[in-house]
Amino acid sequence: MKQVSRETMEYDVVIVGAGPAGLAAAIRLKQLDADCQVVVLEKGSEVGAHILSGAVLDPCGLDTLIPDWKDKGAPVTVAVKEDNFYMLGEAGQVRIPNFPMPPLMSNHGNYIVSMGNVCRWMAEQAEGLGVDIFPGMSVSELVYAEDGSVKGVVAGEFGKNPDGSQSEAYEPGMELHGKYVFLGEGVRGSLAQQVISKFDLSKGHEPQKYGLGMKEIWEIDPAKHVEGRVTHTMGWPLGKNAGGGSFIYHLENNQVYVGFVVHLNYKNPHLFPYMEFQRFKHHPMVADLLEGGKRVAYGARAISEGGYQSMPKMVAPGVALLGCSVGMVNVPRIKGNHNAILSGKAAAEAAFAAIQAGRSGDELSEYEAEVRNGAIGKDLKTVRNVKPLWSKYGLVASLVVGGLDMWTNTFGVSLMGTLKHGKTDAAATEIADRHKVIEYPKPDGKLSFDRLTNVAFSFTNHEENQPAHLTLKDVSEPVKINLPKFGGPAARYCPAGVYEFVEEEGKAPRFIINFQNCVHCKTCDIKDPGQNIVWTTPQGGDGPNYPNM
Repeated sequence: MKQVSRETMEYDVVIVGAGPAGLAAAIRLKQLDADCQVVVLEKGSEVGAHILSGAVLDPCGLDTLIPDWKDKGAPVTVAVKEDNFYMLGEAGQVRIPNFPMPPLMSNHGNYIVSMGNVCRWMAEQAEGLGVDIFPGMSVSELVYAEDGSVKGVVAGEFGKNPDGSQSEAYEPGMELHGKYVFLGEGVRGSLAQQVISKFDLSKGHEPQKYGLGMKEIWEIDPAKHVEGRVTHTMGWPLGKNAGGGSFIYHLENNQVYVGFVVHLNYKNPHLFPYMEFQRFKHHPMVADLLEGGKRVAYGARAISEGGYQSMPKMVAPGVALLGCSVGMVNVPRIKGNHNAILSGKAAAEAAFAAIQAGRSGDELSEYEAEVRNGAIGKDLKTVRNVKPLWSKYGLVASLVVGGLDMWTNTFGVSLMGTLKHGKTDAAATEIADRHKVIEYPKPDGKLSFDRLTNVAFSFTNHEENQPAHLTLKDVSEPVKINLPKFGGPAARYCPAGVYEFVEEEGKAPRFIINFQNCVHCKTCDIKDPGQNIVWTTPQGGDGPNYPNM
């Protein structure tokens, strides 16, 4: 392989990821010092292309970052007007009243938004302040100083052949150095995983827990549309097979977000999260809403669900983890974007103070202290036991005991301290012969769709003549271990149909990776029983191209 020589650019702060956390950090740095040199690198083809979230937004993050966001035209306009919660059975539903729920569960004052569009608007605000934002720039590796601290990243490498060699069109990319590097890659970021491992940042903390969130945008009959209506459900079709639930949010223009979340600590490897989502839409309540409408977009993304006790150490020499790279989702509220924005703001303030003091390349311990002891920590600490209660004792316990614990935590008192999560989601997977195979109805093409048809509505594209960004530590493990022992769960847990086992008469089964289908959800990196699949970044601009997700 040819020796790689790269140009270098120097910044005060280098930010990876143009999500709410990274953009908030960039904006705040420029608010504090107009001369601060800040760059944001985004692997999507444009800002927002890889952003997928529910989302009902608590505006507290925007309120602190850009107090006049309404006057500046933020796409945060659909106020929540109606808040419903249902327990579903196969043929009907029971509404759970709102009054027993702790005040934190109320959506009064919140907004139904497209976080992709919110991030596009935030990028405009950042660029107006002088931030350099480069979309279509995947960050392929970290750059370390001689003392072991993180001093920068490599971005914009293009033109590798499928075998990893350099093609005639190879571009080496650039090294971007900073006094500090912020990683705001979202859930299970590949660089964040490297930093967590290298600096042992998870030591003393519970393992991170995850869910798989799948979402469709539907245009529905105007007679059925109620702008500002928020509906959440639990129960059917998952039952005892897995934790999770759904959301249905009515935004503007007769559109609704229809989403389904499956907790990835499920035991039965025969579970097919995507098909659970498709089956959910045939519930009478949902089918009636969607009948006569059309699906216009689809996508999927992992969600960090471990909460307060699973947040790793957030800083190492020269680098800080932001937002979902740490895991700041309030699980019962199904909200994390406000905390992502607050984390970016806190990191920026810590970096600004450090740079003003002549520091660089050290640990921004002030950032970590603010996250754990400030508004984010308070938000997450109050609900810290809901997820472990749900995982260990089921839905009813999480509703009753978890609800009681949230009430007492509102007053600073917990009845049970801080519960542990235990196993990782990968380790929770049990061998196939302990569980019954789950039969799923065939999609009807009207309410429910096969994966490959739906993936077309994520507008995903990957240049085929590049190394696969999904790699195996042991190429023999899928066929030798996962197929006979676990029933080949990769063929089911992926919501984009990336993985398949091909069995031909007279031949040994083959494991196929269709990386072109990948919507960058990271589920495989999380749920593979042997942790054998490693997700790395493809070349810049590849992946989904979400519209207003």
